[in-house]
Amino acid sequence: MFGGYGLYSDDVFFAILWHGHLFFLTDEATRPEYEERGMTPFTPRPSQNLRRYYEVPPEVLEDPTEAVSWARAAVATRGAPR
Repeated sequence: MFGGYGLYSDDVFFAILWHGHLFFLTDEATRPEYEERGMTPFTPRPSQNLRRYYEVPPEVLEDPTEAVSWARAAVATRGAPR
């Protein structure tokens, strides 16, 4: 996918790994936390932007407990309004 990898939990596509960056699926409830930390949406090329997927902050990736919590929140967004 876009030269990267898609991550699934059962049948839920919740993350993209692309060029060493991890992006999680977001919704209106979770997206502000990403934006407050300065994270940006997945943009594989200038003309293409997947605004529901945001880069995971580095400090989240450094804390396994927090990373799992954010991943679970990403999986839970399935079916959330776009």
